Amino acid sequence: MPDLADGIARFQQDVFPAKADLFAHLAAHHTPHTLFIGCSDARVVPELITQGEPGELFVIRTAGNLVPAYTPGANGVTASIEYAVAVLGVSDIVVCGHSACGAMTALAEGHDLSGAPVVAGWLRHADAALARTAGREAGPRKVRALVRQNVYAQLANLATHPAVARALSEKKVTLHGWVFDIATGRVEALDATRTGTAPAS
Repeated sequence: MPDLADGIARFQQDVFPAKADLFAHLAAHHTPHTLFIGCSDARVVPELITQGEPGELFVIRTAGNLVPAYTPGANGVTASIEYAVAVLGVSDIVVCGHSACGAMTALAEGHDLSGAPVVAGWLRHADAALARTAGREAGPRKVRALVRQNVYAQLANLATHPAVARALSEKKVTLHGWVFDIATGRVEALDATRTGTAPAS
């Protein structure tokens, strides 16, 4: 906590004054252009990777950058997607996977998750991606393949959400699949047309 408190002090003293006009504008305006769905992993920071300013990204972070397919009823991921698309009117949605993903590693290597049953249940949202990599060799190559297949699977899940499906049919939103490599900082844009969605750029 001392590190966080020091960070807040530095923000208030050094960062905020330089961006005071921006924050004054943001206090009354919320118009992000992109919904960024990434992993909860502490090493993957959307605003840092994209060098975006405050107010540009509407961010959802989940373990494994998983997006449950739409089902009726309230949950935080679905509500956030609907709000970003139907209310805020984002024009782009990014699903970003990353190297060395703990969730994908656990699935690829068949880790025992009996001590984390909620995590095990959540990772079922990657079943389609896991099926696409079945029979591949184990180890880092399988993890890398699963990370990519998982981005495709989550883009497909995303398109089942009514607000997204409607925006896609009206050509008001474009879906993008990315994979961020932690060691090199490289971002690979995947071909989102593989899921029947608009192409990544």
